[in-house]
This record gives sequence, structure tokens and C-alpha cells, in this order.
Amino acid sequence: MKREQARLIIADDHRMVVQGLEQMLGQRFEVVGVAYAGDELLKLLQRTPADGLLLDLSLPGRSGLDILPEIRTLQPDLKVLVLTMHADRVLAEASLAAGALGFVPKDAGMEELKLALSEVLAGRRYVSPRVPKSSHRVGLDAMHASLARLTERQQAILRLLGEGLSSAEIGDKLGLSENTITFHRKRIRMILGLATEWELTREAILVHLATNGGGATKRR
Repeated sequence: MKREQARLIIADDHRMVVQGLEQMLGQRFEVVGVAYAGDELLKLLQRTPADGLLLDLSLPGRSGLDILPEIRTLQPDLKVLVLTMHADRVLAEASLAAGALGFVPKDAGMEELKLALSEVLAGRRYVSPRVPKSSHRVGLDAMHASLARLTERQQAILRLLGEGLSSAEIGDKLGLSENTITFHRKRIRMILGLATEWELTREAILVHLATNGGGATKRR
């Protein structure tokens, strides 16, 4: 028997958001699983085949951007639509480079979300018109002032973070523990005056773009 509804997984750290999405999307899609954290999502994907994934970037533990390459490995045919509070061209480009097909900010309406899901499930890219067209990429000269305030090790960590590596992967490359990398990330944020991990991620992506001729963020 042909399945009429696409199978959908929802990953978001806010239970109320997940419950609302389940209710609003349940008539059009078959919600086969939900996850509230990055590691929880990866475990779910190991046992639950799906057609589409609605992915929040701000997942606790490991962010959606961090685990996108592993999502692609676990289910290569899974169509990923990023749903996030960050209406940012840099993060949109990084998400698409990491394997997502769509990017929609959370302030978009339900009709746009349904449209985006339909496009992504059909294998077409969709980036919300709410996302700015310009990435406001910073040239290398403008980066020097910030980078000069960091130690060589901190600069290396920032560049590897911009390439899409997780703290554990950066630690493996530099011969350091994951906890040490986490400590350095906090120090880098403090030195650069960045309030959140998302500001750090964005800065790291910009550094990577500036030092690689404006190319896309590298993801495996």
C-alpha cells in the first residue's frame, strides 16, 4: 500500500514548540518521532526511518549545525529543513553546506513552513525570504583586530570551529581533551565580547569564509 503522508521527525529543545508543531503538522504529515537534544536525535535516527526532519539549530549538548554531517551519514536520503530563531544568512549558508535543504526562521508563518516542507521533501532547496540576502561577510583585514587578541591555539580552535568541527573533533586534531576545547571556547567568547555560542559560531564561520576566499563552510 502506498504511503500517503511523508514521515516527519521534529527536533527542538522546547517541548511546547514540539507539541504545537505536532498538532499543526499532524494532519498533513506523519510525525514518527520527536527529539529534544542533539544526541537524542542521533539515537532516534538510528532506529526510525523518516522522509523529512524539522531541525532546530539550538539543541542542547550538540547543536543542529554540529550534528548535520552525522545526520546525513545515518540517513543519507533524509530531507532536512532547519527551523531556527536565527534569521541569519551566514548560518543559512552554513546549514545548506552541511547538508540541509531548507532554512526557515521561527517567526515565519505556518503556511510558509508547510510550503518549505513541501519543497524540501520534493528535493528542492528553500531559503525563507525573511533571511537577509547579504551575509555581511567580513574581509580578512577586519578580522585581524579580533584575531590578534587571541592566542595561536585559540585562533586555531576558532578556525576549526568555522570549518564545522565539533569540540571533540577539534580536540582530536589538536591533541586536547573535549573539556579543554570547551574551556577555550568560553575564553574566546570572553575575549571577543561574544555573549552566546551562536555568536561564536557565526564569528568562526566568518573567519573561515574570510580566510578561504569567501567559499562555503566545509562540512564532511
